[in-house]
Amino acid sequence: MTESRSAPYLQQLQAIFSESVQNLKGALQRFIEAGEVPDPEWRKSGAFAYPELRIRYHGDPAKSPAGRAYGRLTTPGLYAQSVTRPELFADYLTEQLDFLLGNYDIDIEVGRSSQEIPYAYVIGDGIAFAAVAASDLARCFPGTELAHIGDEIADGEWWSAPGDPQPLALFDALRVDFSLARLRHYSGTEPEHFQRYMLFTNYHRYVDAFVRWAIEQVRDPASGYTALAGAGGLMVTAADADPDRMIADGMWRRHQMPAYHLIAEGRCGITLANIGVGPSNAKTITDHLAVLRPEAWLMIGHCGGLRESQKIGDYVLAHAYLRDDHVLDAVLSPTVPIPPIAEVQQALQEAALTVSGEDEIALRQRLRTGTVVTTDDRNWELRYSSSALLFNKSRAVAIDMESATIAAQGYRFRVPYGTLLCVSDKPIHGEIKLPGQANRFYERAIDEHLRIGIVACELMRANSRRLHSRKLRAFNEPPFR
Repeated sequence: MTESRSAPYLQQLQAIFSESVQNLKGALQRFIEAGEVPDPEWRKSGAFAYPELRIRYHGDPAKSPAGRAYGRLTTPGLYAQSVTRPELFADYLTEQLDFLLGNYDIDIEVGRSSQEIPYAYVIGDGIAFAAVAASDLARCFPGTELAHIGDEIADGEWWSAPGDPQPLALFDALRVDFSLARLRHYSGTEPEHFQRYMLFTNYHRYVDAFVRWAIEQVRDPASGYTALAGAGGLMVTAADADPDRMIADGMWRRHQMPAYHLIAEGRCGITLANIGVGPSNAKTITDHLAVLRPEAWLMIGHCGGLRESQKIGDYVLAHAYLRDDHVLDAVLSPTVPIPPIAEVQQALQEAALTVSGEDEIALRQRLRTGTVVTTDDRNWELRYSSSALLFNKSRAVAIDMESATIAAQGYRFRVPYGTLLCVSDKPIHGEIKLPGQANRFYERAIDEHLRIGIVACELMRANSRRLHSRKLRAFNEPPFR
């Protein structure tokens, strides 16, 4: 197999990163044991620095039309980005660099960046911090400076000064490491276990159904799935005799948004995360998942039906969103439209046909497209008069507390997004969730609904070259996806 043209650059990135991590760990150990403060001149030389990838584009035209929403160079000059965990992002970096190397005459070099690795990201591996004050560590070692971490590139608020390099990607190393640490905290799993296709749900019963199905796939040698990773260090393989007991005894309850990962080669499997209820959770998890550059994420959850003709258990395929969630208003105005992504919509529609076994006419009786309202007020019914007026003007067909937030975050971070909801109640029309009704609804609807989301992921995986839409490109888009 021919080695990728980008392989030497990845090796250099990994060598610098590994050396900086070892330098930082060694310095921390010496500080703890003997009070030795790192030499300032040593630090200035880049001893603790992230590696930096630099690309110089001379302005020659592309060798062939890109035909992609990424991998483009439009402005001559220097592009640069600090990089963390090169081994974790090896496939992504290889793909992005190979696109550019194959289509442009560019010069690439690897060096040390001006950003230092915060000491908190290398804690562990036998280093004992109990006897050292956090203030002493912060005084002598690089820390997490929030002023240097943000989404200005993604939000189009970053502009380079004349002579400064332009960004290569949406996120630099400091932003990525910040999110990798948060993902461990919220999901209870390691970043390397997250797969490239992601499902979000707001009910634990979907997790139970996903885990049951995932165990079947792991046991099937022909499925292409090799293991199921979960919160609290869970790892189920085909060799495990009692995976149900392993999962029941797991530590997922300790984590706010536990995630489960059905692992496939190249991280092309499926991740399901129970994000709970509300736009704040939806924003939190997608803020951090975005740095992994997933291929797509989908919301598969419950909603309130707003139309008299809907029945409990009907589906809603969102083709527009009314953002009444407010959690993103400061960075993405509600006046900015969030367009549907055609490839995702088609995958969800085809998956619904496949899983239900119905033809289009029959499916249309219980699946409708329309506008989904996402609210930040779980008790919106208490201000019914104003809510009903807004819903009527928007022609909304369903209401929830996560979908528009997830879609807007996909729009911000250039991650294809979609929503398929299942009607669990109709509060405007007096059909509210009661315990007995809820159980019957859950038992009937959840397996089919979840299966539609899974099949949609598999369809998108089979057509991944067409997935990334130019609708998500900004005017000043960085070259990397």
